[in-house]
Amino acid sequence: MPREPRGTGSAAPPSGTAALSAPAPVAGASAAPRGTATPLCTGGLMSVRSGRRAAAPTTGRGTLAFVESPVQLLNVLEWAYAAGESGRPTGSEGEPGRPAGSEGEPPAEGVPHGDLTLVVLSPTDPMTRGQLRRMAELARGDGFQVRWEEARGGASAPFHTIGGLTGPLRRAARIVIGDPFSRYVQLLLTITRARDLVVVDDGTATMEFVNQLARGERLVRWHRRGGRPGPRDMVFMPVSAKARRRLTPSPTGRRRVEVFSSMPIESAPDGVTVTVNSFAWTRARFGPPRIIKGADLVGTSLVETGVVDLDRYVEAVDKLARAHGATRYFAHRRESAEKLHRLAVDTGLQVVRPDLPLELIARRGPIGSTILSFPSTVVHTLPLALAGTEVRVAVMDIDPAWLTDSASPRARGFLSGVTGTARDVQRLTAPEPPAGPEGPPGVPAAREAEQQTAPA
Repeated sequence: MPREPRGTGSAAPPSGTAALSAPAPVAGASAAPRGTATPLCTGGLMSVRSGRRAAAPTTGRGTLAFVESPVQLLNVLEWAYAAGESGRPTGSEGEPGRPAGSEGEPPAEGVPHGDLTLVVLSPTDPMTRGQLRRMAELARGDGFQVRWEEARGGASAPFHTIGGLTGPLRRAARIVIGDPFSRYVQLLLTITRARDLVVVDDGTATMEFVNQLARGERLVRWHRRGGRPGPRDMVFMPVSAKARRRLTPSPTGRRRVEVFSSMPIESAPDGVTVTVNSFAWTRARFGPPRIIKGADLVGTSLVETGVVDLDRYVEAVDKLARAHGATRYFAHRRESAEKLHRLAVDTGLQVVRPDLPLELIARRGPIGSTILSFPSTVVHTLPLALAGTEVRVAVMDIDPAWLTDSASPRARGFLSGVTGTARDVQRLTAPEPPAGPEGPPGVPAAREAEQQTAPA
């Protein structure tokens, strides 16, 4: 039986979100003609604060950053902020990392931005494209040039994209990437002559990348099954091997590698510099958020990647939400519409599809006083983005019984490691929804409490 929506009223979705029942169309998210490059900005850039025209990046040097997801773009902005590539917002006392004023106020002028160009290798799914468009707007607002590539817009698109990027790749002094496992990125790495390479977070995969690099293994995503490579893997193996060598520092210093991460990297390969991402740009640019009563639950794409069984996941979400009084479910951008519809019907949760990464949504608010999550990137990033607030982040382990038969043998250990290494979070045990004699048949007393305390 479908569940009644949780709460007599629900808080309005945070700024930058849309409820699943009535998703707002994403402006400019329609596909461009196949094989075309659609720059988001042309000509000179406008200075954020003064309105002066900033100089376009020089052609003989500079930095190219390649991103394929909204989180990657966010982390490039965090890296640029930490590296002094953009104006640094300051508080009234000139302290970095504190808001300069109200939400959305342009950052104060500080360290002049360098020659950083963001190249978006656009995916095809609408949710990711929409979030990337919004993040690109923020990047342009900070004075960076953004180049939008329809890198997957048809069979000929990769040839057009790579052909158009070959010159800039060979001229760039530094390359920033977000996903070293991406075949697209690996192919681009074989072209560049840049001395400096920077890897920013693309979620928890950064942990696996550093471990594989240290062990000298070929780069394979953690959720893929082991075994012999397939035919396509064999064809691409020389490219992947060359890209892996580009991601390995040279003893002579001719090739330098930095990992900019909020993940717990305890050791790194020799020569790799690890820089902590503290989400200072996010905290300086947005918030602090308005905190509302109750809990919010963060979704995961573990079902879509074939790691967790759908029925077990829906059951776990329902129990976790009922045990902690959650009323909203913040969907992962890769979660399918069918799965989200089932969650809304079976659990009564209000499903919200953010159009920005959750770190920004939470920092802008309103956000629940407790954020519930399964093992994912946010158990590492949200405590940093929400530092200085009273929001509590709690994480629920994945029960091994929830895993599918096709899940990678490494899945259980990897997910346990994601949870076990998280800092400043509360570990949750298996939830059992509380029930009381006062509640009507089939409705726990906790549900009545939710209906009384749900934020308006």
